[in-house]
Amino acid sequence: MWLFNSSIGRKVIMSVTGICLILFLTFHMSMNVAALFSADAYNMICEMLGANWYAVVATMGLAALAVVHIIYAFILTAQNKAARGSERYAVSEKPSKVEWASQNMLALGVIVLGGLLIHLANFWAKMMLVDLGVDAFGDEVHSTDGAYWIQYTFSQPVFVVLYVIWIAALWFHLTHGFWSAMQTVGLNGKTWFCRMKVISIAYATLICFGFIAVVLCFFGRSLCC
Repeated sequence: MWLFNSSIGRKVIMSVTGICLILFLTFHMSMNVAALFSADAYNMICEMLGANWYAVVATMGLAALAVVHIIYAFILTAQNKAARGSERYAVSEKPSKVEWASQNMLALGVIVLGGLLIHLANFWAKMMLVDLGVDAFGDEVHSTDGAYWIQYTFSQPVFVVLYVIWIAALWFHLTHGFWSAMQTVGLNGKTWFCRMKVISIAYATLICFGFIAVVLCFFGRSLCC
């Protein structure tokens, strides 16, 4: 099937899974921002998204999307290197028109994946996993108190630094990935190319600003307490 066997098909899979993950990030960022205004509101959202059957199914679906996206990222990177062959050693300078994020998407993706694993350990494992009966990391008393885990995690400078690095890598990854995905699915005309680059930067900035605002605000609150 061309969707799996051709280069274009693999790019389509990367693009569609990437767009789905971006939509999830948009929701997750909006949910986190609620914690800035009301711990009760954030915990109510956490309770709604707790260990219910639909939350478990959604989590499995997101995990599948992420795995497919990561696998195809490695496949396409290996494919591109193989296609260039020995030519990739012929030029020592990077093409001036190729963006830094484009040249380093795989490395950025690895950083994003590492940050995701830290995030899962800090929140998902201590909340949803505990609700499912697996107390792998944590504190059953606070398994339904998402606001507590935000305050606890971001009161620790090491996690603040790690999350800032993660979000910065995510920003670069999204700014290139968003418009690249849009181009792959058909918005690739000269006019839309320029528009999508602007939209991707604005959208990635909005998402990452929401995430980093939560990190820095809760860290600031911990210093004032």
